[in-house]
Amino acid sequence: MKIRAPALARRTAARLGDLYFGSRTVWRLITRQRSKFVSGYLDGLKGIEVGAASHNRFYLDALNVDRYAGNDTTYKRYERRMALRAARVDVVAPGDDLPFDDDSYDFVFSSHVIEHFPDPLNALQEWVRVARHYVIVVAPHRDRTFDAGRPLTPVSELLERHRTRFTSNDDRHWSVWTCESFLEMCQAGGFHVIDYQDPDDKVGNGFTIVVGASSRSSDAG
Repeated sequence: MKIRAPALARRTAARLGDLYFGSRTVWRLITRQRSKFVSGYLDGLKGIEVGAASHNRFYLDALNVDRYAGNDTTYKRYERRMALRAARVDVVAPGDDLPFDDDSYDFVFSSHVIEHFPDPLNALQEWVRVARHYVIVVAPHRDRTFDAGRPLTPVSELLERHRTRFTSNDDRHWSVWTCESFLEMCQAGGFHVIDYQDPDDKVGNGFTIVVGASSRSSDAG
């Protein structure tokens, strides 16, 4: 079932991007709420969350994988400023090179992380490898975040990055999507999308994509 929020919800979500660097109190009130959409898939399952953040909790039974062990990073400082504490890191590893066996966890989840990978198709392939059931991605929507005004990243560019195994240590938003263009990338990469929600029902500045484990045999590019 494909879920798209009604027009009023979309207009409300469009304004939420203004809160991204806004009031800590307002942000905490908004992000305390659960995502019924994500919980509907993942409650009762055990999984991996890539880049979990205390100010953006999804209340999952998951190990937090982060590429940094320490608390003195830009993201951890931001977590403490917004939520007064930083999420515990359980496993230190690159988010697109997980130290787990195939089919070792029920799911892999990430929220506002995939845009930081130079090769997002590689990240998706790695997450599908580890997940027995679902890979769920919440990604920022260009028009509801500070990426507004940037051109969408062409699928051809994403496929080329994947073909050449492009990497970089620069930490930035490498890719810019709408829900429609993300779905186009998934299709081109051979990933089986079983559901999606736009805008997401957590904060509303992104969209949520559910990829099935049947995508495991795909090989983008």
